[in-house]
Amino acid sequence: MKKNDKGLRDSEMQRRIDDLIAAKGGGHNKEAVADIIGSALKLLTDVKDSGDVRVIQTAMRELRYAFKLFAPYAGARKVTIFGSARTDPSKREYQQAAEFGQKIVKAGWMVITGAGPGIMQAGHEGAGVENSFGVNIRLPWEQSANPVIAQDKKLVTFKYFFTRKLIFIRHSDAIALFPGGFGTMDEGYEAMTLMQTGKSQLMPLVLVDKPGGTYWKTWDKNIREHLLRDQLISADDLNLYQITDSVDEAVKIITRFYRNFHSSRFVRDQLIIRLKHAPSATAIEAMNDDYADIITGESMHVTPPTDEEKEDDDNLKLPRIAFGFNRRDYGRLRQLVDVLNSL
Repeated sequence: MKKNDKGLRDSEMQRRIDDLIAAKGGGHNKEAVADIIGSALKLLTDVKDSGDVRVIQTAMRELRYAFKLFAPYAGARKVTIFGSARTDPSKREYQQAAEFGQKIVKAGWMVITGAGPGIMQAGHEGAGVENSFGVNIRLPWEQSANPVIAQDKKLVTFKYFFTRKLIFIRHSDAIALFPGGFGTMDEGYEAMTLMQTGKSQLMPLVLVDKPGGTYWKTWDKNIREHLLRDQLISADDLNLYQITDSVDEAVKIITRFYRNFHSSRFVRDQLIIRLKHAPSATAIEAMNDDYADIITGESMHVTPPTDEEKEDDDNLKLPRIAFGFNRRDYGRLRQLVDVLNSL
């Protein structure tokens, strides 16, 4: 096939895709949707195994529905509660999770859980169904969601763990981990890994134990005596999580993270940090000195919204600072957020 012939065929295919989108009535993100349609058509020749294609088919269907479900609540801060499905209501951890759900909602937040029994049900009981989301997973022995969220429209059920995890992280502004098994550990490590590598927004990650409990202290000891001592992580990575046995302290850790810090994003080679209150020139000068080790290129400075932000940013009125971040030391960046919140 000649190169010109392929170009003509691609151009004709693009025209037909554009016509299909127009026939549907158009809508949001037309260029991205056109690219998705084009990629889907390539499956006809690129992927022969029907099982592989079903993974793509199911994942896309699940994600589309989940994003649609969460969209009306985009303006509300949300905390995801992880913990064991086997925790009995008589256990102190269950009661703490319910208390945490209740108190974080009073602070203006909504609650996401995996929709199962145990800690997940406790979180929903405390938050109330009107402030709860359920992100369920189909398992052979856990077919239904807990009775608090089972009949609510804010419940979505996934076939795959990876799509479910994406929704947890994508829509969470904080994570609270209560004692649990493999699943809780998996979700906690995933959240830390994504923050450590810059693949998700920084957010408060609080590990909640029962009063006087040692579940998370023992876990932390293992982290320090093996991962840190053997230089498998850096000391700054320990800033990515905090441990407490107090529900009130857990709520305080989460809400204080957003005392001044609002959100962040990269624009070209600069990190933009949006704030509720702009730091003084003196504070910026001090932060440039204290955090010189993570700055590459431009130092910290107050900046107006960039052109890229004006295209899709709903927070243009917020003050912001910008600087060249090395995109490596996210534990140190987490410390900087604490400094900004203390101003």
